[in-house]
Amino acid sequence: MEAATVPRSAAGCRAAPLLPAARAAARHLALPRRAFCASVAAAPAPRSLLAARRAADGDSVETAPEAVPIEKRFPPFPSVMDINQIREILPHRFPFLLVDRVIEYKAGEYAVGIKNVTINDNFFPGHFPERPIMPGVLMVEAMAQVGGLVMLQPEVGGSRDNFFFAGIDKVRFRKPVIAGDTLIMRMTLTKYQKRFGLAKMEGKAYVGGDLVCEGEFLLVSATE
Repeated sequence: MEAATVPRSAAGCRAAPLLPAARAAARHLALPRRAFCASVAAAPAPRSLLAARRAADGDSVETAPEAVPIEKRFPPFPSVMDINQIREILPHRFPFLLVDRVIEYKAGEYAVGIKNVTINDNFFPGHFPERPIMPGVLMVEAMAQVGGLVMLQPEVGGSRDNFFFAGIDKVRFRKPVIAGDTLIMRMTLTKYQKRFGLAKMEGKAYVGGDLVCEGEFLLVSATE
């Protein structure tokens, strides 16, 4: 059985007899026929309940998220530096290389790196056996390594043989980082005294958009 429809123009609505449901709606809204017909003409065309709900959520019917499998909804991180390029710059090796990829980089200014935290990381058996949490000191070390990727570049004049992590200040741990998280770290050079080989950096680390760690870092170029 086809559903009854209401004329879509105000003139058509006034000329045609109102269906019982329309008359009941007009009485319920306490509207005269002319005002009721004007509201009908201004209303959007009828849609399915599902389409209406999607539109209310800001999704088009064609590209609603549920139409795409969850495993296809998340694009991969970009790769400005892969692990092989990172190994060419940083002197660290297993088990202490804590940067897997650089996803954004501007020479002499900042770098954004990621660390994929997995249950296979060698610190989890002891920290803690029943609740795997990445140690805060290793988060700081991972961030310092991202800072090293900024400072050990030819544009800055650094060398992997003599640049060291020299100090931290105002470090705060906001949330625990657990196995399965992806730690996204941004290190920004805020001050560089080339004469003394001192670099001051600001660091922030995130998981899923939430700030988990932040602080100020000092790196130094040590000469023999």
